[in-house]
Amino acid sequence: MNHIYNGMPAAELGEDGWQKPWSGGNGGNCVETLKLADGRVAIRQSADPDGPALIYTRGEIAAFIQGAKSGKADFLVG
Repeated sequence: MNHIYNGMPAAELGEDGWQKPWSGGNGGNCVETLKLADGRVAIRQSADPDGPALIYTRGEIAAFIQGAKSGKADFLVG
């Protein structure tokens, strides 16, 4: 696999292994995640699977999830 970098075309990461961690009543538009071999996580928009992938470390994903669970992102939907 080529060098993995933030903003790379998600299609370059392949199509196998992408998951939708949750989906709501949004017409099927949601994020998809891919756990990379080195532990990082790629995120892409399901409506644009060939668009850019955002690449996060395991620690960054953990901090985001913990923050969301504790209500620190509630302002985004309030």
